[in-house]
Amino acid sequence: MRMGLVEGKIAIVTGGGANIGEACARMLAANGASVAVADINEEGARRVASGIAEAGGKAIALKVDLGDEASVAAMVAATIDEFGRIDILHNNAANTGAQQMMRDASLAEMDPEVWDAAFDINVRGTMFVTKHVVPHMIAAGGGSIINTSSGVSLLGDVLNPAYSASKAAVNALTRNTATQFGRANIRCNAVLPGLVLSPVARAQMTDHQLAMIQRHVLLPRESVADDIAGAVLWLASDLAGFVTAQIISADGGTAHHQPHYADMLDMFAAMPG
Repeated sequence: MRMGLVEGKIAIVTGGGANIGEACARMLAANGASVAVADINEEGARRVASGIAEAGGKAIALKVDLGDEASVAAMVAATIDEFGRIDILHNNAANTGAQQMMRDASLAEMDPEVWDAAFDINVRGTMFVTKHVVPHMIAAGGGSIINTSSGVSLLGDVLNPAYSASKAAVNALTRNTATQFGRANIRCNAVLPGLVLSPVARAQMTDHQLAMIQRHVLLPRESVADDIAGAVLWLASDLAGFVTAQIISADGGTAHHQPHYADMLDMFAAMPG
């Protein structure tokens, strides 16, 4: 049963062919939006769009390369041709391929190609899509843009400096977009997931590795993609109609507690009686 939080709205979800993007596309559609599922993996986009249609929703699959502005412009134009306007943009796609993330390790040994590859998709690609969607939102009288950032944009880490820096840039772009286009009734916010594991990624992690991360999550379970989709749905809807320029963590509190939190819990648990 649809809740109708975005009934009749038109949405684009980049990186919509798998994982968080797939969950967001499905949840927006389940709540009444018509969705353009955009992904460099056309097969994944088609699978998600077909699943939405089978569930009674409306969606199209579009291939897009966020590193190519012409490809982005064509994707946006195809959405307009199909649906006539754009009300919601979820900039979710990012360069998180296994090879990219493995090579994004030590800043002291950083290959400029790895650095540029992170910024090319995560920041430049987000800018391209926003650039081409905003005029249509202005013409429609407003809209909501939700960017997927990351908890690592707020905190230092021992790995992935290019990814972290690129997501910090997404936060800045989010605030700038909200500020530039607020008077056109366009809202822009960012959602910052913590660790959201795909089934493949989960299978590659040891229980010990997962436990090291989970002991710093304030809630007693792992995050799933629908946790992020719920935040995106809320920001896309009129329920968040006066929320803009916000950087919102959806990480179970991981980035927002004292560093000694988990050690204190262990100490209390070891106390007698």
